[in-house]
Amino acid sequence: MRVERLPATSAPRLSDHLDIRPSMAFDRRAIEAVQRVVSSAPIRFELWDGFSVGSEGTSAVATLRLKNRRTLFSWLWDPELNFGEAYMNGAVDVRGDLRELLTAIYRALPESKRRGSREADKHDLGASRDNVHAHYDLGNDFYRLWLDQELLYTCAYFPDPAATLEAAQIAKMDRVCRKLWLTPGERVVEAGCGWGSLALHMARAYGVEVVACNISTEQIAYARERAKREGLDGRVIFVEDDYRNLTGSYDAFVSVGMLEHVGLDQYDALSRLIDRTLAPHGRGLLHFIGRDYRETLNAWIRRRVFPGAYPPTLHEVCERVFEPPRLSVFDVENLRLHYAMTLRHWFDRFEQHAADVCAMFDDAFVRAWRLYLAGSQVAFETGTMQLFQIVFNRRGSATLPWTRLQ
Repeated sequence: MRVERLPATSAPRLSDHLDIRPSMAFDRRAIEAVQRVVSSAPIRFELWDGFSVGSEGTSAVATLRLKNRRTLFSWLWDPELNFGEAYMNGAVDVRGDLRELLTAIYRALPESKRRGSREADKHDLGASRDNVHAHYDLGNDFYRLWLDQELLYTCAYFPDPAATLEAAQIAKMDRVCRKLWLTPGERVVEAGCGWGSLALHMARAYGVEVVACNISTEQIAYARERAKREGLDGRVIFVEDDYRNLTGSYDAFVSVGMLEHVGLDQYDALSRLIDRTLAPHGRGLLHFIGRDYRETLNAWIRRRVFPGAYPPTLHEVCERVFEPPRLSVFDVENLRLHYAMTLRHWFDRFEQHAADVCAMFDDAFVRAWRLYLAGSQVAFETGTMQLFQIVFNRRGSATLPWTRLQ
């Protein structure tokens, strides 16, 4: 098993060293300035010597205790990046529930403080491979600790909020297949297949033939081994290659959880791919994390967890992916609350195995992923993030169902 440390960064590493010097007047003015940004949030900010501002006593859902001056002033310089850096490196202690703290911050943060500029990352073949390797090739054993048994690392679908994660992930795969109106003998192409569970499910449960691609070496190896073990290697072909190199003609195109990694600069390439691979009667489905308005992903998440990621708006996807080849949008569904529930399960499972993760990596890695999973759950709960499923087809096609899927 290969494991990777957190990617290198040019940002200053924030020491967890506890400052023994008393806070000065400028320290206190600085922490007051930080608190004012989220003044309506029921949280307390505390300096290393006990000076504090914000909500008092039981009215606070959590207290943030900064350990040193360097951390304090890094928050003034770039709070979006350096809150995550400080938490990851142990330079700030959270007293209280992390998810309640983040919820309070999300709800209190002014809209002007949350909107970033348009992303400018490039997503050529080399950059895309590096980005995927940084996140998905952390070792299958790591993901086995807290994902479901199918190793599905995308939003589940909960027909009942009390459903298990395993049942919800199977329900998600069935929902995708039913939206695509798959019938036995059809050919399906999947762009970005993860560990292969959806491709195998489509072949096993719906009788289709699948070509699925991915550039994660570890995920493709796992998917191929599983296909062979289940006797499906003749009906599912797993290709270790970039989606832009796919060829052939298919009845259905599907991509679950890849679009947020494609990058705006490559939407034209994705559009051309769908146009050249989709048969005249073809239809497709895109499942992706998105936004209601244009905003870059959190700077710390992009640096430490998902390099190159960008959650698009519906307008950007429709304008850049569907309009050029004149594809018709048939159905749009927002599953953000289902993703919040999925992330709640992932967070709880991750916490149960935190000691195992620490043994694989280190404490900074555990804290980073704890923050990432908690923050993601809160982002979907508060509506900062959306989870869209778009069903589309060739203009004029009559192969999709008469009524919406129930």
